[in-house]
Amino acid sequence: MDSISQGVLGAAIGEALLGKKIGNKGALIGAMVATIPDLDVVLYLFYGKLDMLRIHRGFSHSIVFSILGAFLLAFVLSKIKWTQNVSFKLLLLFAWLSLFTHLLLDTFTAYGTQLFLPFSNRRLGFDSINVVDPVYTIPLIVGLIFSLCLYKSKPARPKFNQFGLLISSLYLLFTLVNKEGVKAAISNKLAHEKIEYQALLTMPVGIANVNWYGVAKGKDSIYMMKYHLFSDADFPIEAFPINEAYLNEIDPDVAKTMRWFAKGFYTLEKENDKVRIYNLQVDMRGIVKDGNKKAPTVGYFEVSTRQDKVEFSSGSLEKK
Repeated sequence: MDSISQGVLGAAIGEALLGKKIGNKGALIGAMVATIPDLDVVLYLFYGKLDMLRIHRGFSHSIVFSILGAFLLAFVLSKIKWTQNVSFKLLLLFAWLSLFTHLLLDTFTAYGTQLFLPFSNRRLGFDSINVVDPVYTIPLIVGLIFSLCLYKSKPARPKFNQFGLLISSLYLLFTLVNKEGVKAAISNKLAHEKIEYQALLTMPVGIANVNWYGVAKGKDSIYMMKYHLFSDADFPIEAFPINEAYLNEIDPDVAKTMRWFAKGFYTLEKENDKVRIYNLQVDMRGIVKDGNKKAPTVGYFEVSTRQDKVEFSSGSLEKK
């Protein structure tokens, strides 16, 4: 999820585990530790966009990293003045939870994480919450404000932070349950329209888990439809040709990465010597008009070969 949500979750964990011993410093340290996995974005300075598709949310978002990082951080924290009197076991638990919950929270989003690196590069994602969703983040922020500021020196201090963690966690669970209901509704719609498909992807668009898109992969086409949690509107199903042959025309390594990154949910277009790839598993901002035609989503990747050199880039359509 977004860096603010990750930092706030880490602060809540720091307050819950270290608040009684080191006060508000626990929340500060928690916020810093929880953002460590996303420091992999620094590697954009050294790697191109194609390589970063494999690197971002890669090893820094793996279970192995959370364990190794927890031991290292616990050791470092045990030498720092603020936390040197906290037991190593508690510091280890704090560091691991701060790191692991970052990975877990990202796994709820469509982008997913490579949790099992270096043993497997499979990208796991529940696709149940948007990358930015204030409904998840605000309870954590409110709980922290009450615990760290308004009830800082009172016996009730821990309760507000605990309530924030409970509410946000229940909302995450709700997104999983809600997703199953959305999936069933979209499946029924596809069956009613007698559309055959091999795989179905459902993901929320925007905040509060209200607006969704369903993406069904057929033999030669992708079928897309909107779904609104509180609306009985009969949204139309839009079909887009996959054009798989275009992917076979580009560099094999790039094609392999695109298939892996999109988990099979993509469509392609070709203009002159450029192949445009719409990744529907990661970028889902809704169907847009592109000139006189429609595109399945806003963002895209483009691949071309010039003088035996592969050029890889990304861009966005202007949403109208």
